[in-house]
Amino acid sequence: MNRPHLLIVAASLAFIQPVFAAPAAPVTALEASNPFAKLSTLPFHYPAFDKIKDEHFVPAFAAGMREQLREIDGIANNPKPATFDNTIVAMERSGQLLTRVATTFANLQGANTNDKLDEIDREMSPKLAAHNDAIFLNAKLYQRVKSLYDKRTKLGLDAESAYLLERYNKDFVRAGAKLSAADKVKLKAFNGEIATLQTTFTQNVLKEINASALVVDTRAELAGMSEAAIDAAAAEAKKRGMDGKFVVALMNTTGQPPTALLTNRAVRERLMAASMARGSRGGEFDNRTVVTRLAKLRAERATLLGYPNYAAYSLEDQTAKTTGAVNKLLAELAKPAVTNARKEASEIQKMIAADKGTFQISAADWDLYTDKVRAAQFNFDENQLKPYFELNNVLEKGVFFAAGKLYGLTFKERKDLPVYNPDVRVFDVFDANGKQLAIFLADMYARSNKQGGAWMNEYVSQSGLMGTHSVVANHLNIPKPPAGEPTLLTYDEVKTTFHEFGHALHGMFSNVKFPRFSGTNVPRDFVEYPSQVNEMWALWPEVLANYARHYKTGAPMPKELLDKVVAAKKFNQGFMTTEYLAASLIDQRWHQLTPAQVPTDVLSFEAAALKEAGIDFAPVPPRYRTTYFSHSFSGGYSAGYYAYLWSEKLDADTVEWFKENGGLTRKNGDHFRKTLLSRGGTMDAMDMFHSFRGRDAKIEPLLERRGLTAQ
Repeated sequence: MNRPHLLIVAASLAFIQPVFAAPAAPVTALEASNPFAKLSTLPFHYPAFDKIKDEHFVPAFAAGMREQLREIDGIANNPKPATFDNTIVAMERSGQLLTRVATTFANLQGANTNDKLDEIDREMSPKLAAHNDAIFLNAKLYQRVKSLYDKRTKLGLDAESAYLLERYNKDFVRAGAKLSAADKVKLKAFNGEIATLQTTFTQNVLKEINASALVVDTRAELAGMSEAAIDAAAAEAKKRGMDGKFVVALMNTTGQPPTALLTNRAVRERLMAASMARGSRGGEFDNRTVVTRLAKLRAERATLLGYPNYAAYSLEDQTAKTTGAVNKLLAELAKPAVTNARKEASEIQKMIAADKGTFQISAADWDLYTDKVRAAQFNFDENQLKPYFELNNVLEKGVFFAAGKLYGLTFKERKDLPVYNPDVRVFDVFDANGKQLAIFLADMYARSNKQGGAWMNEYVSQSGLMGTHSVVANHLNIPKPPAGEPTLLTYDEVKTTFHEFGHALHGMFSNVKFPRFSGTNVPRDFVEYPSQVNEMWALWPEVLANYARHYKTGAPMPKELLDKVVAAKKFNQGFMTTEYLAASLIDQRWHQLTPAQVPTDVLSFEAAALKEAGIDFAPVPPRYRTTYFSHSFSGGYSAGYYAYLWSEKLDADTVEWFKENGGLTRKNGDHFRKTLLSRGGTMDAMDMFHSFRGRDAKIEPLLERRGLTAQ
């Protein structure tokens, strides 16, 4: 996942981008002791984490907003006629102090939060939304932008500048610049409350994950889990003041990894029930009221802006363009996906019977018995892989190795730069010519104060205008083993490591002039595409042979085991496609409502939506249910969760291109980098794909990958 840069209503806010350059005028009256008062003097303006304290954020936010509004006022009231430089470029340069504090805060609040940061988040979200409105709803400023846009063909602009002007005009219009004064007042109220609710939803999700952890009384109840994992559960219980008990922490998805291991069915069912009840079981962190209010506000905001619903508003700015296009994609895949899932369930039921079980398969049973079916069909247990997937090997000898072969990159770890958590590792990244390209942070382990899932973000974005280079970070949630134990990954965790580094490459390879277009500032249904492509190298023979070595002996993964991995790639695709489609459909149904259609009963609405779409198959629940669906209700992927599948169509076709052209070669990497990865958001995303591929994407490779071709 590519995490939005900032906690602002308009995630694509052009003026508050991760840009760092020496300001042309003195910074506002922010105390010199505040580390945000000046540009970081560390390499590439890397944040001075050792100097940044919680108390620095609020005054820096306040000063940053004041400074930017003064800059914007100067642009809007400039007595000279609007020019591209004195209006558009001037806006690109504005808000550098606010960028520094907002970018660092958003990243830390996601990766290493605490009660104080959560409090600041709640305080600042509506203020930042209001700040956003003060810029986008500034009538004088918009008139200058519009005057330039109206004569854009006569300005003699280069392609990137012309596209920037087009994007600015579109951003203003979509933000409400054409509304009446009365409607602007309504819009500001909507934006402020939406920002507050999104923050509340996000914080509730994290707190519910911690509050809903499974507690058991005896070691025997956790039979099937490794001794190290049970020891970790005991340590977690002790940390929570429950010495002698065992606590199994939850992951953010509906499915919970321990269900693949636990042999006690009652415990599995308790774990799954706790997962699925999050945010809807009453109490302080219940998200049902938040969801209904947020859905209604988004719908009202979209209606005010002239759209039938929020999804229509959101999708207009994506490559999908319309709700019809997204609905068509989801509907076409739903029936074959569920058909496959039912076939898989039938095989699992046979396995349950073979194990003398008399129960009908439920969501709590799927993972455990799927592994047994896989073992029977392929003579393959996924746990056989873990000794060959040691984290450091996967990262340095897998992910970095592939980037070296494909793009000529080299990496050097450094210990001198400060980090916000001792587990964070920092690497200098060097280009093929030996020149430093970027700084990369790897934050791999799960923590109770870290948002769930995996994502990439940027602390500093590349920009020719600002003379800046990328400082990017990858965040995963791999369970940290006890001290002295190796970190052994599942195959899914290996894929995620490659995936997130694909986002990092997209940021590091950015070669654009304007901050607005840097790195991953592309449509949401395009941003996952390069990261999905990077997953292909996880099983590429040359790459796999370099990193998949037994953590004790150093022996390479046996060929017969690799062959089984490859043979099993389409296994369980019915489940994986169905759980994803169910979540995507929930996201769309909520955001295709008019204000009057928003229901009061969240769970009943969710159930009805799944049933209507024919994807209500109880053994395969949605990957995320409404009340803990952060992608959808925290702002980043609202009405956009379909994006992973939309991007995968491009990804699958691109994988075929690499295979057709010789695979892991510098020539191929350089072509992908030049035509796509380096371009950021400087042109229409699908035109960019066409430039790389030479044609539009075909869907057949995706259908083949997902096992949806023979129904």
